Amino acid sequence: MSITVGQGAEGEQEVMAAINTTPLVDVMLVLLIIFLITIPAIVQQIQVELPKERNVPTQTKPENIVIAVNKDGDVFWNMEYMRDSKALFEKLKKVAVMVPQPEVHIRADAETRYESVGKVVATCQRASIMKIGFITEPPARTAAGG
Repeated sequence: MSITVGQGAEGEQEVMAAINTTPLVDVMLVLLIIFLITIPAIVQQIQVELPKERNVPTQTKPENIVIAVNKDGDVFWNMEYMRDSKALFEKLKKVAVMVPQPEVHIRADAETRYESVGKVVATCQRASIMKIGFITEPPARTAAGG
């Protein structure tokens, strides 16, 4: 804020208070330019090639746990329905202390929301399960020779 003192018509001093807005406008224009340059860089996605599933025969051991998630997000421990993630956590906590610790295999319907599978994985991690696997179907084979 600058205060200037000027002479009036009768020779008396007059106080004029004015705010110099030029630096404020300069800063705002610089910020606007920075935002205009950085926003398109943030919105763009990087092209990545996601890994393809491999068909490795699962070695089914009796101690392995199979958790199924259907397309509605319902979770099943083998064939037993789990009412919520708390019930699943309690069962996983009991299994996590076994030696050797069994593997958890997650089977999810193709139309299952990622959120439902993510909750199961997060519950396994909270229960200190070390080995989590996903069961998938192999890709369709094409007939050889046409």
